[in-house]
Amino acid sequence: MINKAYSPTVPYKEKEIEKKYYTIGEVADELGVATSLIRFWEGEFNNIKPKKNRKGNRQFTKDDLQNVKLIYHLVKEKGYTLQGARDFIANGGDTASDKMEMIESLKKIRKFLTELKSELP
Repeated sequence: MINKAYSPTVPYKEKEIEKKYYTIGEVADELGVATSLIRFWEGEFNNIKPKKNRKGNRQFTKDDLQNVKLIYHLVKEKGYTLQGARDFIANGGDTASDKMEMIESLKKIRKFLTELKSELP
């Protein structure tokens, strides 16, 4: 007789906590660059405007993080100049950020599937 109440055990996975603000160090670590480069890009691009707390520390929102990732993608991965990246963002950055979001989602799915595969016997 089969126990109908049986369900295969799925390991409990905690939901990742989404932060409201990121420090410049966290942004730099996520991209693998120096914090000075993030500060430089902040001066060069109008779409990076982190808030500053009372101490003057930068607090990047999720939108700021996405903008920094877009600039990183254009400059470091695609080889755009700073002016070329500025022009690209001004003329059609929305489509590029949509593509980047899709790539990020696919990377997360790949990571999940890889972890799942490693747990299989």
